[in-house]
Amino acid sequence: MATAESSPLTTHVLNTGDGVPAARMALSLHRLDSELMIWSMLSVGTTNQDGRCPGLISRQAFTPGMYKLRFETGSYWENLGQTSFYPYVEVVFTISDPEQRFHLPLLMSRFSYSTYRGS
Repeated sequence: MATAESSPLTTHVLNTGDGVPAARMALSLHRLDSELMIWSMLSVGTTNQDGRCPGLISRQAFTPGMYKLRFETGSYWENLGQTSFYPYVEVVFTISDPEQRFHLPLLMSRFSYSTYRGS
């Protein structure tokens, strides 16, 4: 796992239904093996009190390819004593220039979510 300062990929999860950061949400980062067409898990983490999960991947391990971030949204809502429509959210994205920094926020409620490439 990378340090918070060195990770070229960051995320921020916001519980927009309650207007708070989504703290203590499990997530995992995966990369697609383009020859075998299978996903390899690169790292796992849990969001902090601010809804962020620093240190997802090191600059050295961040190479061009297809990645996905999997957010365990169902478990998050269950831990709050609530139900949700989505048991998890997977965001798949392509990296062609790993020298850039990438920020991938997830805005979610129990029945919706959206994401975008931030800066």
